[in-house]
Amino acid sequence: MIRVRNLVKRFGPKVVLRGLNFEVGRGDFVALLGPNGAGKTTFLRILTSLARPTLGQVEIAGYRLPAQAASVRRRLGVVSHQPLLYGDLTAEENLRFYGRMYGVPNLEARIAEVLEMVGLLARRRDLVRTFSRGMQQRLAIGRAVLHDPDVMLFDEPHTGLDQAASAMLDEVLRSVAARGRTVVMTSHDLARIGDLASRFDVLSNGRVVASVRREDIQPDALLGFYRQAVAGGAA
Repeated sequence: MIRVRNLVKRFGPKVVLRGLNFEVGRGDFVALLGPNGAGKTTFLRILTSLARPTLGQVEIAGYRLPAQAASVRRRLGVVSHQPLLYGDLTAEENLRFYGRMYGVPNLEARIAEVLEMVGLLARRRDLVRTFSRGMQQRLAIGRAVLHDPDVMLFDEPHTGLDQAASAMLDEVLRSVAARGRTVVMTSHDLARIGDLASRFDVLSNGRVVASVRREDIQPDALLGFYRQAVAGGAA
């Protein structure tokens, strides 16, 4: 579902991604780990077509980026650091706007289903600008899953969520994975992501320096794997 070859991203003289290679099959749930500044967010921005690569090839669901970005966006669900919601619209109006853009069938029923999933059904007619940061993040998660996309990209999605909302997100992620959707998620929370992902990739110094599948590593060994990979990648 995702194939990246020799990806390079420069910002002026600064090289953020250095010949990165990355491949994800249908139904895989990849946790993208790495220290601050490793290039994780830049990489996801390229996958979402919000940033253009300097060099290299990027393909999602058989479509090339950036040339076929419109076709890629229809197949993506994205949760980033910014909620990307309209503050002067209600929760259900936000979902209705995106649902119409994606041509979601039985839209009103789907909106109610998603709002209940993220715990906002009682606030469906409230303006989003009255929501807390955590509530906006809940709605952003709802927006991302609304059209049941083939590929979901999450950039530190637990940020700003309380324990109940974090548990809700975990259930959403498990549900998405159970339906065979492809997930890539950045995270610093190794304990939480260790229970969710099927594969762990470590990004360091602009490259994927290590990768391991969940069945090939014990949960208590994940932190050691991560530290060793980062230390080796920085060398």
